[in-house]
Amino acid sequence: MHKQIEDYAEHLSTRFRGFLPVVVDVETGGFDARHDALLEIAAVMVSMDSDGVLSPEPAVSTHVEAFPGSHIDPKALEVNGIDPDQPLRGAVPERLALELIFKPVRTALKASGCQRAILVGHNAAFDLGFLNAAVQRTGHKRNPFHPFSCFDTATLGGLAYGQTVLSRAVQAAGFEWNADEAHSAVYDAERTAALFCTIVNRWRHFEELERERVGVA
Repeated sequence: MHKQIEDYAEHLSTRFRGFLPVVVDVETGGFDARHDALLEIAAVMVSMDSDGVLSPEPAVSTHVEAFPGSHIDPKALEVNGIDPDQPLRGAVPERLALELIFKPVRTALKASGCQRAILVGHNAAFDLGFLNAAVQRTGHKRNPFHPFSCFDTATLGGLAYGQTVLSRAVQAAGFEWNADEAHSAVYDAERTAALFCTIVNRWRHFEELERERVGVA
């Protein structure tokens, strides 16, 4: 058992040059990370087995209170279905929300032997922009994510399946897509994580086939 854990840590720590992929999805009050509210955030860590196969872990998530003076576009709320004034959604201040997400990421970094988390997202610059803006607003000093590098499943989906829209890429990868659940941070993060892991595992399979072909030749 201990040997399996050591192999897991070694493989994951070297697979992405010391980076730990963490899938992140945010739901917001608009497109401007500096002025529009961050309303929900979800993160999915990935694990790697002794054969080098990636799989998603359970999501961690939280609803977020709109920061003071933030803008919320009603059209954005029509898309994500969030009612910022609903007390039962259990929203917390941005600083606490970040810590609720960052703490399990730091735990996963330590367990995997990776040096830093790298954000994986569909159109990842959007999610990373809101994450960085919240970090800056709150003065958070322990952000485990790389500040500008990311993995974008829109690009990877285009490469692997010829699909850049999340719903279509997910379905092309062989997964179901529920439009009624879409635009929830948890659902989108889980689907994005499944897509990312499938593409990485598919690439590994192709590499193994190529090694076998070259070996036979």
